[in-house]
Amino acid sequence: MYYLGCPMWANPRWRDSLFSNDSQPATFLSQYGRFFNAVEGNTTFYAAPSPQMIARWDQQSPETFRFNFKVPKSVSHQFAEPAELENWLRLIRPLQHKIGFIHLQLPASFGPAQLPYLSSLLQQIRADYPCALEVRHPAFFDKAQQQQALHQQLRATHTERLCLDSRALFSVPADTAALIDAQQKKPRLPVHAIALTLQPVFRFIGLDDLAANRPFYQPWLQKMQQWCSQGCTPYAFFHTPDNAQAPLLARQFAADFLQLSGISHPVLAPWPVSTVASPKPQLQLF
Repeated sequence: MYYLGCPMWANPRWRDSLFSNDSQPATFLSQYGRFFNAVEGNTTFYAAPSPQMIARWDQQSPETFRFNFKVPKSVSHQFAEPAELENWLRLIRPLQHKIGFIHLQLPASFGPAQLPYLSSLLQQIRADYPCALEVRHPAFFDKAQQQQALHQQLRATHTERLCLDSRALFSVPADTAALIDAQQKKPRLPVHAIALTLQPVFRFIGLDDLAANRPFYQPWLQKMQQWCSQGCTPYAFFHTPDNAQAPLLARQFAADFLQLSGISHPVLAPWPVSTVASPKPQLQLF
C-alpha cells in the first residue's frame, strides 16, 4: 500500500479530468478523495483553518484519506513562540485520525546553528503526530557531518526526512509564464532518497509534458518498490508548474508503478470525464 496525492484538492482546472464538468467547489474534496488517498495541506502554511472548516474536511473525506498539513510559516520561518505551535496542533486535533504526518518545511536560511530550535519543534509535534521534515539549507546535503547531525536528531525523534525532487522542472528552459514562476519559487537541491521511518515521503515537481517526466521519476519507482517490500508505507506527491496536470502526472506514475510492482492504486479507476484516456504504462522502464 502507498499514499498518492497532489499539492491541493481544489483546482477548478481539474473539471475536465478528475472532476465532473458541472462540479462545484464544495464537492472538490469528496471527488478528489474518490481517487487520491492523500493530499499536501499547503493551505495551513499561510493561514489557520477555522474549527468549522476542519469539521467539513472530516465529513467530506473517506476514513482512509490522509491529510498532511504544513506547519504555519510563523513557526517554521518566523520562529514564533512554542505556544503558537501548540495552539495550531490543538486546532487540527479533531482530524488526528486522518493526519498522515505533519509537514515541517524549513527555509534555506535555517542551517545547522538552528538545530536546537528544530529539536524543540520536533518534540512538540511528535508528542501527538508523525512528522516529516523538509530542509533546504545546503549544509544538510553534504553527506558528511552536518547531514549526519540532522539525521541523528531525526532518528532520535522518529521523524522522517522528506525529499523534494525538482530535477525535471529545471531540465528545460523557462519559456512559459508557469515555468518561469515555478523555477523562481521552487528550490534546486540534491536529491537524497532516504527512509528514516516506515513512512518515507517524496515530492516530485514535474513538467506539463507528462512523458518527459518519466526519466526523472524512474528511480522513484524502484525506490517505492523497495520500500513497499520492506514493509514501509510510502507517500508520493506530484506537482506540475501550475498544477493543472498534477493529477494526470500522479496517475501516470501509478500506472508505471503497477506494471513494475503489481501494486495498484484507486487513482487508476475511471475518472468522471470519459474523454480522459487511461494512462499507458511504460513498456520498458530500465
